[in-house]
Amino acid sequence: MPQDTLLDKADEAGGPRRRDAPPSGPAGPARRRLLGPQNRTLWFWVFVGPFALGLGLFTYVPLGWSLYLSFFDAHNTVSPTDFVGLDNYTAMLRDDAFTDSLVTFLVFTAFIVPATFLLSLSLALMVNRLRWAQAFFRSVFFLPVACSYVVAALIWKMSIFNGVRFGLANTVLGWFGADQIAWLSTTDPPWYWLVIVTVRLWLQAGFYMVLFLAGLQRIPRHLYEAAAVDGARPGWQVFRYITFPQLRATSIAVTLLLVINAFQAFDEFYNLLSDSRGYPPYARPPLVYLYYTALGQGQNLGLGSAGAVILALIIAVVTVAQARWFGLGRKED
Repeated sequence: MPQDTLLDKADEAGGPRRRDAPPSGPAGPARRRLLGPQNRTLWFWVFVGPFALGLGLFTYVPLGWSLYLSFFDAHNTVSPTDFVGLDNYTAMLRDDAFTDSLVTFLVFTAFIVPATFLLSLSLALMVNRLRWAQAFFRSVFFLPVACSYVVAALIWKMSIFNGVRFGLANTVLGWFGADQIAWLSTTDPPWYWLVIVTVRLWLQAGFYMVLFLAGLQRIPRHLYEAAAVDGARPGWQVFRYITFPQLRATSIAVTLLLVINAFQAFDEFYNLLSDSRGYPPYARPPLVYLYYTALGQGQNLGLGSAGAVILALIIAVVTVAQARWFGLGRKED
């Protein structure tokens, strides 16, 4: 029976008449759109609003201001007035020190990306095969991720790869009668790469191990059972034809993250190689070079901002190219 008919009968019987009153005033519909049903939109902004505000204030505003500074002559100021157009970008691309820093990044990437990929995948395979204490070993290998890059770099520099005979690495070499090595100041051969790569391996391998573990645990067990029925040998054959193909999406994500993180390397380079005399001319990645350009003696914030924009564009292009090459997001056949 229609609601209006029921209300009319209630009036005839003398009973109370109940009707949900519409919101008074023009703010009713606007308030419903703003807050949503059962105030869900309101609670969304209560929880997400502070993070969105912090992200915009401390990330997007500095990025926009850096882009603005890159078009000005900004020596020792963050509010320049001398517009120079693309001169800062031209100067950065012609600067041999900046291009050398990009070469340093390529060398660092050639070391750290495959080494971290193989180490984290190996750890994930070993932990995944454990029948007991799997959570313990997963936590042990993941624990270095919580360590500060600065602290780890100082431990590597002052304790493990100290250039004097009291360092751990030189002590081990002394047991075999080998000569001491000045790990961070020897450029021929460049032993400093061993220090830089090992500290980064120790810090990040556990994180990517967890990503590979998640991928391994999503592989259906019936694939291994079918492979066993077909006569596949446990070990390399199963890994090559079953496990690794099933980890394709995870492998692509890990590779992309490793390359992006290599571009952002700063803490370990700066804290390992710099001293009271400054930073040596070798092994200077892009962020270290931009740090000295923008905050060094010259404090050329316009030139440093232009370099940062160029670096961000390179990261974006490399990431998109990798994603397209690996077929990220492409539907599986």
